[in-house]
Amino acid sequence: MKPVAVIVMLKELRESLRDRRTLLTSLVFGPIFAPLFFILILKLTLARSVATQDEATPVTIANAAAAPNFVQQLRESGLAVTLKDGTEQDIRGWIADTDGLVVLRVPGDFGERFTAGQPAAIVIYADGADSRAGQRSARVQQTVAGYSALVSALRLQARGVSPTVLRAVVVDSVDVSTPSARATLLLGMLSYVILLVTLLGGLYLAIDATAGERERGSLEALLTVPAAREQLIYGKVAAAAIMMMLALALVTMSIALALRFVPLETFGMTANFGPGVALRVFLVTLPFATIGAGLLTVVASFTRSYKEAQSWLGIVMLVPTVPIAIAGVLSVQPSAALMLIPSLSQHLVIQGLMRGEPLATSWVLLSVASSLLLGALFGWLAGRLYRREAILG
Repeated sequence: MKPVAVIVMLKELRESLRDRRTLLTSLVFGPIFAPLFFILILKLTLARSVATQDEATPVTIANAAAAPNFVQQLRESGLAVTLKDGTEQDIRGWIADTDGLVVLRVPGDFGERFTAGQPAAIVIYADGADSRAGQRSARVQQTVAGYSALVSALRLQARGVSPTVLRAVVVDSVDVSTPSARATLLLGMLSYVILLVTLLGGLYLAIDATAGERERGSLEALLTVPAAREQLIYGKVAAAAIMMMLALALVTMSIALALRFVPLETFGMTANFGPGVALRVFLVTLPFATIGAGLLTVVASFTRSYKEAQSWLGIVMLVPTVPIAIAGVLSVQPSAALMLIPSLSQHLVIQGLMRGEPLATSWVLLSVASSLLLGALFGWLAGRLYRREAILG
């Protein structure tokens, strides 16, 4: 004869799989479409970045007649130059009417000062609140700075002075990061997606198996079964954990497949999320499902209705993501002590796997053990709560 907990677990899983709405939300929309949506946004962002790099930067030059050679040099440097005369007030109006517009105004005394070897000022107008205008303005300033350095070097040579005297220190920058490590800068949010979708996988089962049964009036009949109440709730927690594990497996596979279509190689990056890494991510995150199932069941046991449980559990689901957010802001480095913090330890382990720099085996085992222990504690607490008569409402 099967143990009571196993019978209850199978019953809850069977009912969840029969409910198409719950099934779609738990195992389709979250695990499959959430990472695909994330990857799609990333792909569109990278495509836009490539297009921006390839296109000539447009710039409008006012009073170009004061510096014809300078304007020609800007054209030869790859800028798409448009000539248009106007006052400063006109320029501000142009920028207000045109998104991403950058205007370079040449003062009337530019040629005179340039010929005399004095600093010749120019003014660049752009909307700093417009990201595209900011990028274009930086590109124009970089081009002008390059032309200024070239002219300065030629002036020194004309006076018999080597331009290198102005370069007392030369800096050579060497990037020692690996392509996988650089890709982690873009894909760092994937660990957050994995953990959140894992919780979402068992959310509706945890609500329906506790607050849902109380609202329908079937919980009292269930608790009259000649079996220990702890066994009944352990079965419900196990069912929620299995649903979370299924969601974890699906989201891991969908990420591994979707990343194949992201052109990270264009930027010198590599998505280190092949089948081997995906399997290890699944295994190290698996214990987190026990924490999520126990935590959601405990919280749902205090609610009176399905709607109330949804409200509370929606907030509770954000709790495991708080350590990840704090770690991202503070640039926390992995340590043995941090392996004791659920969700954060999984995040750090996943980051290490994606970077191609796996953490020490002892640290990974510490993360697994601490998560399993906390999951067992939440399960035990849920069992204790269901021994109360007040659980019937």
